[in-house]
Amino acid sequence: MRCHEVDYEIIGHEMQLVEVELDPGETVVAEAGAMAYMEEDIVFETRMGDGSEPDQGLMGRLFGAGKRMLTGESLFTTHFTHKGPSGKRRVAFAAPFPGTIVPLNLAEYGDHVYCQKDAFLCAALGTQIGVAFNRRIGTGLFGGEGFILQHLKGDGMAFVQAGGTIVKKDLRNQELRVDTGCLVAFTEGVDYDIQRAGGLKSMVFGGEGMFLATLRGTGTVWLQSLPFSRMADRILAFAPSAGGEDQGEGSVLGGLGRLLDGN
Repeated sequence: MRCHEVDYEIIGHEMQLVEVELDPGETVVAEAGAMAYMEEDIVFETRMGDGSEPDQGLMGRLFGAGKRMLTGESLFTTHFTHKGPSGKRRVAFAAPFPGTIVPLNLAEYGDHVYCQKDAFLCAALGTQIGVAFNRRIGTGLFGGEGFILQHLKGDGMAFVQAGGTIVKKDLRNQELRVDTGCLVAFTEGVDYDIQRAGGLKSMVFGGEGMFLATLRGTGTVWLQSLPFSRMADRILAFAPSAGGEDQGEGSVLGGLGRLLDGN
């Protein structure tokens, strides 16, 4: 294997974390700030790039880090290595919002998985964390994820984060239409495009948005039930306004309740 071979355990249900087990000398690479806890003998170091090509030189690392910036991620990743002489040690990583962590054995999916630009959580050392550019201008403008997707390449374990419940769909020369924000990841062999959500009345009054993501071909697709943007919109819709006006759900009782509480 090109990638380090790590074991893992997914802990929790609604707000999950992944606990990665490392043998001496093994390393897992994670997004900055994702670590929840780690055991003794594990040493972490912040590096530029994903470390999949240690001999690529400074310019190569800068180029790789620059591609990560296009996805809105940090220039740096954090490398956690078991430096002890023996035994197994564990380090855990948590998603920044309620949802599900999806384990991906990249070797089972042709060594390539494409995912939404903020989905990556952590992976075994050797995994390339790159970007893929959407060739269709319509998909880039209206597809929810823009022109840029994350591209995970390798033959080891990688972990992505998603909101709500995860649904895995295996397509066999089929077509699947989904809300643009519900797409988490897909494998090679699946063609990603967008199309209008029905007629003009459906687009304006249907509540499903003006466009749907269309996935065609043969491969695997992962969907999320609660995109973080949708959850954030709901929270903002029922939050008190800056001027103090109560716009919460059940606003009359809500305001009376806060009055009785002294707020």
